[in-house]
Amino acid sequence: MVVCLLLTKKLLNIINKISPVLAIGILLILWQVLSVTGVVPKFMLPSPVDVVWAFVNDFPLLMEHAKTTLAEAFLGLVIGTAIGFVIAVVMDHFPIFYKSIYPILVLTQTVPTVAIAPLLVLWLGYGILPKITLIVITTFFPIAIGLLDGFRSADPDAMNLLKAMGANRVQCFMHIKFPSSLSHFFAGLQISVSYSVVGAVVSEWLGGFTGLGVYMTRVRKSYSFDKMFAVIFFISIISLLLMFLVSKLKDTAMPWDKSKNKNETN
Repeated sequence: MVVCLLLTKKLLNIINKISPVLAIGILLILWQVLSVTGVVPKFMLPSPVDVVWAFVNDFPLLMEHAKTTLAEAFLGLVIGTAIGFVIAVVMDHFPIFYKSIYPILVLTQTVPTVAIAPLLVLWLGYGILPKITLIVITTFFPIAIGLLDGFRSADPDAMNLLKAMGANRVQCFMHIKFPSSLSHFFAGLQISVSYSVVGAVVSEWLGGFTGLGVYMTRVRKSYSFDKMFAVIFFISIISLLLMFLVSKLKDTAMPWDKSKNKNETN
């Protein structure tokens, strides 16, 4: 009986790991069939094989453009994370600021980034400043909201115990609130990391000499849709890799959370 349960559990684990790969494989095969048979014209939807060849042939060029995009995304993400942290701390400590700032935060996320980008160029010029500003606008919100939820999820009994022992607000924050917010912070950081890359690409549509957004604009104007799909998949791969790195950073910073998840799985 025990052996059967173990085999069933292993089989379920294997299925859970293989199922995403199978789903992607089936989708690619269907895509290839539709393109080869002419159901969808190649100029509208190039086949996966054409996209792979375009990616391989332009890989050195894509890497050169990716350096600029990643530099912009990293700088914007760092600034956005710092601003989000400060806003979350202020809103947590001062309820009046929470009531006044929170609606503004929500309002900043209701305006499409494509609509904001031309205005930023008009106000800040064609340099790197409007690009960084757009990335900051798209990345600080998940950080701020995630941290704020983490601060408010702190154990009230532990807070009361520390206060009874004579701890001040800073000590309560450092020993209780901040550690309890780490899981929320990393969840927000994973979202912000992907947003930073997308924000950098969108900002590069407006102008520049290098960057994946600039490359995308050029191949679109030349109707090279195989290269267009190649850069889209490249951006997706970069976003997934960055999210994976954040998850590894979380495991390093929160080893107790990783062991807890393993115990729950077992």
